[in-house]
Amino acid sequence: MSKTAISVDHIARVEGHGNVHLTIEGGQVVTCEMNVVEPARLFESMVVGRKFADVPYIASRVCGICSASHVITDILAIERVFGVEVTDRTRALRELLVYGSYLQNHASHLFVFAAPDFLDMASVFPLAQANPALFDSALGLKALGNQLCNLVGGRSIHPITAVVGGFTHEPTRDEYLAMADKLDAEREFARQVVDLFRSFTVPAIATQGDMLAMVADGRYPVCDSRDARFLGAGVTFDADEAAGAAGQIEEYEVSHSAALFARCRQTATPYFTGALARINASWGALSQEAKVAAAKAGLRPPERNPYLNNVAQAVEVLDALARCAELCRRLAEPDGEFAGDSQPVAFGVRAGKGTGFTEAPRGALFHELELDETGRVVHAAIMTPTAQNCANLEADMRVLAEKLVADGAEKPEVQLEVEKLVRAYDPCFSCSVH
Repeated sequence: MSKTAISVDHIARVEGHGNVHLTIEGGQVVTCEMNVVEPARLFESMVVGRKFADVPYIASRVCGICSASHVITDILAIERVFGVEVTDRTRALRELLVYGSYLQNHASHLFVFAAPDFLDMASVFPLAQANPALFDSALGLKALGNQLCNLVGGRSIHPITAVVGGFTHEPTRDEYLAMADKLDAEREFARQVVDLFRSFTVPAIATQGDMLAMVADGRYPVCDSRDARFLGAGVTFDADEAAGAAGQIEEYEVSHSAALFARCRQTATPYFTGALARINASWGALSQEAKVAAAKAGLRPPERNPYLNNVAQAVEVLDALARCAELCRRLAEPDGEFAGDSQPVAFGVRAGKGTGFTEAPRGALFHELELDETGRVVHAAIMTPTAQNCANLEADMRVLAEKLVADGAEKPEVQLEVEKLVRAYDPCFSCSVH
C-alpha cells in the first residue's frame, strides 16, 4: 500500500453527518480528519434573553435521545446560580429520568448502529429478518427506556415534569412497583447482550488520549455529583471549572470541522468521555450483577480499547436495570429513606453564573449559564460529549489505520474498521454543533 486515500462521506449508522478522510503513504497516516459537516444550530444564542424557566425545554431539543440529560443539566446550572437545594427524592427521580435515556440510547446504538458491523450486515434490517427474537428483545429494551422517561418525565422525549427545584408530577406507588417489575424482567436479556458484544472480535488498540468522567466516592454517579476527573492526568475539578478561558477543558477550532474540538488544558491531551470512561472511573460502584457480567466479558479497568465502549454500554444497561428497579421500590415505600415529596422547593431569583453537569448516555455534558437579576439568560455555553470526543476519535483513527497497514490490511478493511471505530464512539454529530 504505497499511497492510499480513504474518503467516507456521511458515515452510516450514526446520528448526524460526519465524514472521514485518511491519506496513508509509506505505511504512515499523513492525513487524518474527522469532519463534522453539520451546520451550526445556535442553541446557545437561542436562549439568550429568555427567562430561566424556558431554557431547559429549549435546550432539550439539542437531542431527541439525550433530551432528559439536557433538561436536568440546565436545571442544575440554574439551581447553582440561585442556590437551590433539592430533596433527596427529587435527586432520585432525576437519576431515574437520566437512566431512562441510557436505556433508550444504548439499546438503539448497540443494535441499530453497532451490531450490524459485527454480523456482516449493512443495516439492522437483515438482523431483524435473521434473528427476529433478538431484534424484538432489543426493541423491547428501547421501549422500556421510553416508558421510564414517560413515567418520570411526562413524555418519552423532551420531558416536561422536571423543573427548577423539583418535579410537577410524580408516579404513584403502584406505578413505581409495576415499573420495577418490568425493569427486573429485562435483566436476563441484558446479561445476554453483554456476552454477545464481548464475543465480537475487535482490533487490539489502545486510545492514546485521556478519559473524562463524573466521579463520586462509593457511587456510580450520573447526575448528582459536581466532580469531573481526567483519569490519566489525575485532575479532579468542579463543574464550574470546566469551561472558559482558564477552564480545565480547552475547546479549539479546526479547519476541517464545524464542531469545536476539546482537550485537557493541563496536558494538551485529547480525551474520551462515555460509557467506557465511566466504567474505568467507577468500576467499584457498579451493581454486583453488572460487575460480574463485565468481569466475565473481560472488561476491567484499566481498559483503553475504544471499541469496547460497545461492551461498556451493554454493562451499563444491566447496571441501570438493577439500579432503577431498586430505586423504584425505594421510592414506593411511604416511610422509607425518600419519604416526603418532590414538589419544587421555594427559591429566589438572583444574578450569577453556574455550570450544570451530568453524564449523558454518550458522556460528560456541561451547560454554563449566566443569568441577570430578573433570571434572564445573559450568556449560555454547552459542551456535548461528541464535541469533546472528536479530537480523541481522530487520534484513535490514526492509531488504528497505522496498525492495520502494518499488519498488511488493504484499503477495504482499513475503511471498514475505521467506520466501526467511529460508530463504537456512539457519536451524535448533530449535537456536536449545538
